[in-house]
Amino acid sequence: MTDADVRVVDMTLRDGMHAVDHQFTPEEMAEVAAALDAANMDVVEVSHGDGMGGSSINYGFAAADTEEYLDAVVPELTDTQLSVLLLPGIGTVEELDMAVDRGADICRIATHVTEADISEDHFGYVKDRGLEANGLLMLSHMAEPERILEEAKLMEEYGADAVYLMDSAGALLPNDVRERVSLLVDELSIDVGFHAHNNLGLGIGNTLAALEEGAVTTDGCLRGLGAGSGNAQIEVLVGVLEKAGYDVNPDFFGVMDAAEDVLVPMIDDDEMPKLDNDSLMLGYAGVYSSFLRHTRRAGQKYDIDPREILVELGEMEVVGGQEDLITDVASRLAEERDAGAAAEAASDD
Repeated sequence: MTDADVRVVDMTLRDGMHAVDHQFTPEEMAEVAAALDAANMDVVEVSHGDGMGGSSINYGFAAADTEEYLDAVVPELTDTQLSVLLLPGIGTVEELDMAVDRGADICRIATHVTEADISEDHFGYVKDRGLEANGLLMLSHMAEPERILEEAKLMEEYGADAVYLMDSAGALLPNDVRERVSLLVDELSIDVGFHAHNNLGLGIGNTLAALEEGAVTTDGCLRGLGAGSGNAQIEVLVGVLEKAGYDVNPDFFGVMDAAEDVLVPMIDDDEMPKLDNDSLMLGYAGVYSSFLRHTRRAGQKYDIDPREILVELGEMEVVGGQEDLITDVASRLAEERDAGAAAEAASDD
């Protein structure tokens, strides 16, 4: 941790990969990382959007492998720490070893909010390799606060240095955040963090709510780049935290410049996250933010409104790793539509 009140973690080169279909080049990553380091960012995370090992037909192939990305980024970081993401079942020990050998300082281990028990061996290995280990409880709107506390305590028992509440669907309201974060802060002896998505337009507001309840580390992305309608916009977050009286390390102007002068020229307009009807439905229905682009493609293929698909997925309580269900739902909705149209045509005859 730093001496500042809040540790700020930039996700542009990890969660932001979702927005660009994981197509950042190593050279682009190096340029963004250098700008963030110059702005005194506390931590930069680098991985495929779905963590190390995520480059696949199921999650989307990246423009390069994790080794190439880390080799490009590490020389650009001086005081800024380097984090990587690992999801049990996707990332492997070999990839973790590679990240350690290339200078990773932190490994964040992410599980579904009710599945912390699958992460015990991963925390043990990360700690044995000498890294800081942070636990991420994803889709935290899908569990009551007391259940989240149980899962967080497991991660604490396994050796986590911090536990993050992940609003992966951008579905939480400020009171939901307060209730969950305050319980973790009161009951855990380790740091508590918060990761926001902006699908209900609450990325910054929810982050402030989490910090007011005692969270001490939080995430964001330049220009809000990220899955769904994006993460908390980190240059806005730094400015808001300063106005709110928090001591933070990142330089406000420097982070603004990293967004405006470095990231924006790399990004096409259609890749920049927007709070539109489809991404709003993610938060309303409680669907994993990284499903948005897959859902839009399925909607186009089957001529189905993506919002209809997202409503169905929300009712099914889908979780990360079930991306194949998006096509199944779109296909079924199309069949039901066509069958209904055929029946109506027959009745007219």
